[in-house]
Amino acid sequence: MKNHQTQVRVRYSETDQMGVVYHGNYVPYFEIGRVEWLRNKGVSYKSMEESGIGLPIVNMNINYKKSARYDELLTIHTTFKSHSSVKIEFDCAIYNESNELLTTATFILVFVALKTGRPTAPPEYILDIFKSLEEKC
Repeated sequence: MKNHQTQVRVRYSETDQMGVVYHGNYVPYFEIGRVEWLRNKGVSYKSMEESGIGLPIVNMNINYKKSARYDELLTIHTTFKSHSSVKIEFDCAIYNESNELLTTATFILVFVALKTGRPTAPPEYILDIFKSLEEKC
């Protein structure tokens, strides 16, 4: 599946005095979504790093539509969009408990060799995931 959903509850420390989530805290929510998308495909981000591959963000675009609030249960939707020789792109969205769309985002990440910091081809097991996603289209 190209899509995965995971949930996170807004913690008090992530909000301002009015109980509204600070805009910078959406980035970690989206990161949770991407890491869980990988885990759902059988990939541990920790293991990938231990094998010498990192996946830093090189581009992100976030569109804030409505505020998330303290103690809300948020659902993070993460959808694989595309890949190239060294990049992977995701479309993401966050919904509240009332299923209202709060935030959308796109992320482009690049596979890098941690020793050199240079772009590298994804590991074979990631290429296998890409192949299986393309076959399902």
